[in-house]
Amino acid sequence: MTTDSKQTKNPRKCKQPINEESPLLPNQRGCDEQAVQEFNGASFAGAVFNLSTTIIGAGIMALPATMKVLGLGVGIGMIIFVAILTEASVEMLLRFSKVGKVVSFGGVMGDAFGKAGKVVFQLCILVNNLGTLIVYTIIIGDVLSGTSSTGVHHAGVLEGWFGEHWWNGRTFVLLVTTIFVFAPLASLKRIDSLRYTSALAVALAVVFLVITAGIVVIKFFYGGISMPRFLPNVSDIASVWNLFTVVPVLVTAFICHFNVHTIDNELEDSSLIQPIVQTSLALCSSVYILTSLFGFLLFGDSTHDDVLANFDTNLGIPYSYLLNDIVRISYALHLMLVFPVIFYPLRLNLDDLVFPSSRPLVSDNCRFALSTIGLISVVFVGANFIPSIWDVFQFSGATATVCIGFIFPAAIALRDRHRIATRKDKILSVFMIGLAVFSNVIAIYSDATALLKQVVSPGA
Repeated sequence: MTTDSKQTKNPRKCKQPINEESPLLPNQRGCDEQAVQEFNGASFAGAVFNLSTTIIGAGIMALPATMKVLGLGVGIGMIIFVAILTEASVEMLLRFSKVGKVVSFGGVMGDAFGKAGKVVFQLCILVNNLGTLIVYTIIIGDVLSGTSSTGVHHAGVLEGWFGEHWWNGRTFVLLVTTIFVFAPLASLKRIDSLRYTSALAVALAVVFLVITAGIVVIKFFYGGISMPRFLPNVSDIASVWNLFTVVPVLVTAFICHFNVHTIDNELEDSSLIQPIVQTSLALCSSVYILTSLFGFLLFGDSTHDDVLANFDTNLGIPYSYLLNDIVRISYALHLMLVFPVIFYPLRLNLDDLVFPSSRPLVSDNCRFALSTIGLISVVFVGANFIPSIWDVFQFSGATATVCIGFIFPAAIALRDRHRIATRKDKILSVFMIGLAVFSNVIAIYSDATALLKQVVSPGA
């Protein structure tokens, strides 16, 4: 594999090779002088917001439910533990990238395992990111237009405000969102161009956190908050196995590996990428811990798998329904702004998989436009014709997501093609693979068993 020299005054400007081994290349071809004049590198803050937006998505709403399974003490400990594992896996990934002189996750997989390894990674990205985007779009439709997927109709915000009309129906609302929000943001060719929308997305997640914390404080003075469980409720072997079902949720909540190289490639100073990763993980972990804490304090053992569903009833405080609407709208807007950050690596990996020998995607406007329109259309159709894919999302979290987050980085370290892995790296890699495989086999079994029971006993 060939690459441009990284020993330049500005390591960002000439570090991106022009070859098929780099599916996450942002938008530069070599060291084109005009491109350098137009773009002098992403800032630290912009990179932190983009990476944090990659991390914080739908997973934030599932974390309070993990407290119901694990208890508050163990649950918070697990959030910190997974954040530490994520930082370790990203650090190993970046270290092997530097030694292998590649600038993408797919490139590292190709360097370690050949073309087959790279293709497997790209397929996992397609499964994970496409499934994630469809789920986000379904949630946006549920929030704004309502849903009847469970057999009971839950009115959306627009239906609650204006009544039922053709223009606030699910299909039309999602069509407007796709045309006027998703398409313009997805058409940007640099991920750094999304830094302001990413900052707003993080702010909207904080809005949800602040409102939830405020409700908890008010209910505390009203005497409506009970003491939470700090430890899991383990009564039999089935309850022990059930503890492992939260692993896919936690891994999904911290997945960001597919965008790390993309952000690194656009940095003015690539030595900042590790502090950026650490800052983003610290920020997101803080948001996750506080969200889980206040969400579980507020709803206790009545916490739904998607805590957003708890904000569909009277909270027992003044202006309850207004606060419910603010929470739901802020979350829908948050997902709209997360969409393009997840879409970015999906498009690049699909293009590299289908056209591995073509020139960079961003330099071919026709291919860029066709791939963007095609993928957005698939997401739109999937969100309209699939009533609910939470079970599919659980399976993807237990397979593709875990591979991207833990198994692939650990496998790269164990393969150790350049002989740089330390004893600590190999021990940690074996632990990550063992934990991921064991816990996710149990999670898949538990999810499949629960799904089978629903099919056999639909009235139960």
